Amino acid sequence: MSAAALVVPNSMDASVYRGSSRLCLEQLPVPEIEPGELLVRVESCGICHTDLKKIKYDLLPPPRIYGHETAGVVVRTGERVQGLAPGDRVCLFHHIPCFNCFYCRHDNFAQCETYKKVGVGAGFEPAGGGFAQYVKVMDWIVKRGVIKIPEGVSFDRASFVEPVNTCLKALRKCATSREETVLVVGQGPIGLLFTILLSQSGVKNIFSTDILRTRVEASLRMGAVESWSPLVQDISSEIKRVTSGRGADVVIVAASAPNIVEQAVDASRPGGRIMLFAQTSHQETFTLPGALICAQERMVFGSYSAAIDLQEEAAKIVWQNGFPEEELISHRLPLGDLEHGIELAHSPTSGSLKLVVHPQN
Repeated sequence: MSAAALVVPNSMDASVYRGSSRLCLEQLPVPEIEPGELLVRVESCGICHTDLKKIKYDLLPPPRIYGHETAGVVVRTGERVQGLAPGDRVCLFHHIPCFNCFYCRHDNFAQCETYKKVGVGAGFEPAGGGFAQYVKVMDWIVKRGVIKIPEGVSFDRASFVEPVNTCLKALRKCATSREETVLVVGQGPIGLLFTILLSQSGVKNIFSTDILRTRVEASLRMGAVESWSPLVQDISSEIKRVTSGRGADVVIVAASAPNIVEQAVDASRPGGRIMLFAQTSHQETFTLPGALICAQERMVFGSYSAAIDLQEEAAKIVWQNGFPEEELISHRLPLGDLEHGIELAHSPTSGSLKLVVHPQN
């Protein structure tokens, strides 16, 4: 990349969360970096539902610049940075654990206090920063949370490394065997990633649900044997039809809606496992009869965020030829359209799926 392409302006555009579900396109100073840090020009940033919830439901105090599924170009390196240079194409993880605490020793990296600190930002309290033209990557993230993008891989595809990692982590917790029947509830971008990864791992009996016909059809292309709409079919009856009346061995809840957890438990067999992936805010509650869990020996558990030990595996999956980013991405938006993108992600239509922001447009 030419030196001219790496010239950094003094100011940049950023979509700033200002509270009351509002996003404002503003001009801000480009972040200054310290020794050990990076400045990255953001080329692609996916809209994640965790950021969506923070914006729509005002979960954290403003001002903040969200966006953490980030890919871009290194434009400045601080003193003591090794192995990275201006011009390198990279994708970023915004959380990295300490590796020393109780939770790290038990592989519960997302519960580590260091992990909970966000180490990538574009201004104000660090919150990911990918919804801005430049982000500052702090020193502890530079050491373990920056992955180089191979030649021939687009920034849009690279922005999937972090969400693929989160899905891999959840599947490791599910410990699904190839012979088991798995039901993925919700076939939005994350639900489809689960379907893709299950299919790639050799699971043959993958079933799915979604209320949008286009997503049901996409699921069948991605590896589901059958896919149903809860608006048309009774999901519990359908999954029992294909499992000799038992129910699914594993149910992955990859969407958030009223009563969705109760429906997932009802679709599982006695002794089955129910993975909650999308229930990330305190406002989301559910009620389950104790006998369904205790007497019928079901396991209900959760998975949240990425795992440091799955970074390389997630990247290899995304780098491989055939990763279907073009089937997953429905919209590419400039920063000025981010508010529309958040609304579309919150209330999807038949034509919407993964939305990616291009801050340099």
